[in-house]
Amino acid sequence: MATVELTADTFEKTVTGNDIVLVDFWAEWCGPCKRFAPVFEEASEKHDGVVFAKVDTEAEQQLAAAAQITSIPTLMAFRDSILVFAQPGALPAPALDGIIEQIKGLDMDDVRAKVAEQQAAQGQQDS
Repeated sequence: MATVELTADTFEKTVTGNDIVLVDFWAEWCGPCKRFAPVFEEASEKHDGVVFAKVDTEAEQQLAAAAQITSIPTLMAFRDSILVFAQPGALPAPALDGIIEQIKGLDMDDVRAKVAEQQAAQGQQDS
């Protein structure tokens, strides 16, 4: 499966419409981004059922700002529409494969429970 380009118009639909979505935030001028691109592309060929998406931070500045991207490349991973991983920096192939396997192995009921706890705690702080 090849990577797909995401825009502000397609980001939310892609994240909510798929089980696992990895998003690479990058820019053309970024050396580490260029070195990470083939690793990301190769992983997309190996991991069926995972959507590999890219966001050009130059073309999609508002989307990058909304995602609070301060360093590129930044990799974000969503499972069941929940952000489960976010890390700046280019990863070597074995590390990327390991992260994907960890994401596939997540107990999403446990993740949703933790998210609910955090939201409840945040709600109490805001009161």
